[in-house]
Amino acid sequence: MFDPRQGGAAFKLEPIRAGSEFLQPQRCNYFTVLWIRNGRGRFHADLASHDFRGPALLFFNPYQTFFLEPAAALDGVSLQFHANFFCIETYHEAVGCNGVLFNDIHGRPLVSLDAGLVPEVEHLLSQMTLELRTTGLAHAEILVSYLKVFLIKATRLKLEQQQQQQLESSGASQSSPPVLARLTQLIEEHYQTKRSPHEYAALLHISAKALGRQVKTQWGRTLTELIRERLLKDAKWQLLHTLRPVKEVAWEAGFADEFYFSRLFKKATGMSPTAFREFETTIRGGRNLSMK
Repeated sequence: MFDPRQGGAAFKLEPIRAGSEFLQPQRCNYFTVLWIRNGRGRFHADLASHDFRGPALLFFNPYQTFFLEPAAALDGVSLQFHANFFCIETYHEAVGCNGVLFNDIHGRPLVSLDAGLVPEVEHLLSQMTLELRTTGLAHAEILVSYLKVFLIKATRLKLEQQQQQQLESSGASQSSPPVLARLTQLIEEHYQTKRSPHEYAALLHISAKALGRQVKTQWGRTLTELIRERLLKDAKWQLLHTLRPVKEVAWEAGFADEFYFSRLFKKATGMSPTAFREFETTIRGGRNLSMK
């Protein structure tokens, strides 16, 4: 965990070596980007699992449990930054990556690159590495600038790939992708009032069993888990950026039992709601509570 009181760094850029920490299940409070130059395998993020093959970028949220299961030797770089260095939510309009690269509970947190884009990624990472080694005037500001460009370019590429996938699926005989695209919209619109898989199945005019099967095949988790993840995502935001009582946050997220909510939250983040709020508010100096 990043904790400035213990001398931790809010921004880290390191090679992924044999025996890397990312090969074991872990949880941290950094935003994590893994640049996989070469290698392939499977990565696990919370309840979901996906295949990967380099060159590719993988993205993981703070407090998310994740690890890599390589099927071949990996060559790559890890880039990690805490909200104290660059807050995705604060700069959402500037970089547009919140909900695309990070905090996207529906999609696959991966961006594949073709050979022509590899030099651009390598250049930005090398510039950040050089700045970390040399430091100097406006050191943090330069790093943030490089990081913004890196995230913007990755976001653009991810959006382009999503659009291409939608075009390809619209011409396919299978109706699964369009149904799931609509499901994503419905969850975002109704997660605060509709919390049952049957309610979403009814809106989509499909059986709950058939919808659940498609969700499991495409996203690697159940529809119930997907809805719960969206509720917990909102609860985490409320705990980080407001001083509303935990009981009130739990109730709004659809949990009448505050203790049940706390158990689920701890399972998802590794910390109780109160400990999570107190720790992050302390290391952020209270700046998180000023957000609207």
